[in-house]
Amino acid sequence: MTTALTRTFASMPPPVADGVVDTERYFNRELSWLSFNQRVLDEAANESHPLLERLRFLSISGNNLDEFYMVRVAGLRGQVNAGIETRSPEGATPAEQLIAIAVAGDALMASQQAAWGDLVRRLAGVDFHVLKARDLDAECKRWLERHFLDHVFPVLTPQAIDPAHPFPFIPNKGFSLILELRRQSDDEILRALLMLPSMLPRFTRLPGKAARYISLENTIRLFFDQLFPGYELLGDGAFRVIRDSDIEVEEEAEDLVRFFQSAIKRRRRGDVIRLKIEAATPPGLQALVREALGVGERDTTVVTGILGIADLGQLVDEDRPDLKFEPYSPRFPERIREHGGDCFAAIRDKDLVVHHPYESFEVVLAFLKQAALDPDVIAIKQTLYRAGKNSPIVRALIDAAEAGKSVTAVVELKARFDEEQNLMWASMLERAGVQVVYGFVEWKTHAKLSMVVRREAGDELRTYVHFGTGNYHPVTARIYTDLSFFTADPVLARDAAQVLNYITGYVQPTRLAKLGMSPLTMRPKLYGLIDDEIAAAREGRPAAIWAKLNSLVDTGIIDKLYEASETGVEIDLIVRGICCLIPGVPGMSANIRVRSIIGRFLEHSRIFAFAAGHDLPSPQAKVFISSADWMPRNLDRRVEVLVPIENPTVHAQVLDQVMLANLKDSEQSWSLGSDGHYTRISRGGHPAFNLHHYFMTNPSLSGRGTALRGHEMVPHLALADGGDVASAAE
Repeated sequence: MTTALTRTFASMPPPVADGVVDTERYFNRELSWLSFNQRVLDEAANESHPLLERLRFLSISGNNLDEFYMVRVAGLRGQVNAGIETRSPEGATPAEQLIAIAVAGDALMASQQAAWGDLVRRLAGVDFHVLKARDLDAECKRWLERHFLDHVFPVLTPQAIDPAHPFPFIPNKGFSLILELRRQSDDEILRALLMLPSMLPRFTRLPGKAARYISLENTIRLFFDQLFPGYELLGDGAFRVIRDSDIEVEEEAEDLVRFFQSAIKRRRRGDVIRLKIEAATPPGLQALVREALGVGERDTTVVTGILGIADLGQLVDEDRPDLKFEPYSPRFPERIREHGGDCFAAIRDKDLVVHHPYESFEVVLAFLKQAALDPDVIAIKQTLYRAGKNSPIVRALIDAAEAGKSVTAVVELKARFDEEQNLMWASMLERAGVQVVYGFVEWKTHAKLSMVVRREAGDELRTYVHFGTGNYHPVTARIYTDLSFFTADPVLARDAAQVLNYITGYVQPTRLAKLGMSPLTMRPKLYGLIDDEIAAAREGRPAAIWAKLNSLVDTGIIDKLYEASETGVEIDLIVRGICCLIPGVPGMSANIRVRSIIGRFLEHSRIFAFAAGHDLPSPQAKVFISSADWMPRNLDRRVEVLVPIENPTVHAQVLDQVMLANLKDSEQSWSLGSDGHYTRISRGGHPAFNLHHYFMTNPSLSGRGTALRGHEMVPHLALADGGDVASAAE
């Protein structure tokens, strides 16, 4: 975390519990998120990464920050406007949080601009240039003018700003130029607005072998006389608008589909939450824009650098492999190849876990495609949270329905920023004969679950189930680390069927034998598992908890972990993003350690391990995977599942391989201190260990198959001080 963010943590008001000042127990959620995005941004300065990958991290940090303002800051602003003064767990009112966010957010945006300035210089040193108009020679200007007239000019619409032409509506993320001009014929002053259509690329590549780009706004400035002939440009500035983009679900909405269709339209017209405007914009034009948008100075960021940091991702597409990570091709599990590509036979033989992106998402597609074509498959049930565009998963479900199978798809309309896409998928699925269900109005269906019911020998029905920690999305599966668990365990299958029946028919499960489920049983199940470790510690037996998740916010879980720590339970947490738990505080969390991993791949899987009276790792440990983080929304307002891992090989892969590699990483990990400051973990003189490189170069345990036995040994990992990876067979 930057020094500015650390100071902001320290300046927060004292925590309040039930109206009484209490000892400090939690970090502020919003500032913790900003700290996470600072760690993402720090990867843009990581000299071990190729330059375009560093630029990608910068772009990601910009996109993250946009979404943060559109949703989280918008929510706090709404509370302030409604006069709500309820304090957050650490004791800050919405207004106080907004003040702290403004300080930390401005510091983060300044760091983004500094990172951009550094990367521009470094890229120029390797013949990759982002140019300004003054950098162009005559030949480039001639080519760019033709390009402007052919591809840009026809879609631009200059608009005068005067009493007859009021300031137009600027949509969310709208990028515009405000200009002040003087008509040469009579010195009449004209103020005009030029909105840059979102379908135009932000950067234009100039012809030639070298990578040379110029931004859209600089191109327009170069040829503004084509848009305003007979005028002299007195001053101009670019600005960008961020609007409230959260969708609040009305519980009384009778038609959920119709509600979301209208809500998506309202999102585009939400209140302005942040205005970003170029520092070179004349003061009069800045005041005009702020007044027209109803934005005060506190909600305005004056930018010295470039607007729209997220748009820099376009530059990463340049064909410069020397400036990117070495390409990686995921492995296809050998276990399935050994069964002639028959996914059902492989799963029937033994439970299987697939570790994305190191192992191909094609396994999930093959599972559903085989189900669609197999005449013995009679039913498929599937949840869809984010499926992406041109989804092969949706195509497989459509093929199955058209083949006469009973297909049910639970489509979540409340998947933020994917609502419109999901409405389209739902319509396509229904037209193909799929039974489409939208789940609960008040809860999101976030569980990643697929069931295939197949008629087998003796007319027996067998159910094959896929549980995932990530979305059914082939694009994110290439960059997110997630687990896909396949099983034909009849008990898990019955539990999965009960969960899906609850979503589709509100038939509440009477008893789940193995699964935990939010919002019904997951919280008490997790509390019970932590209590078991507390009991073991009190009895003098080994007691430990390992957990890997994206966010830790829920105060109930945090308080349970504090209780466990003070009883003597050793707790190691890998929390990529938000962490409201304060580690390492004597008398509260002395036995809790927290680290965050930011690297080439986005750590997304959720894994929970409990020692159960044995030293971790051990075959007796209780291990679970889940789609749920430890946040109130995941435990109380979403449909999620907690899946026990019992097969010995899968258990060993998840605990002894995945979790240990995360705990051993020394190249991409940050340690959280009790002051809220994150510091990079040092090798401490030991050989470096990069968990992403490890999984890219080593086969997994459960997917490797007998064909690899004796040929590719799976390294055995250990956490002993100074102990590096030693090769050993399973």
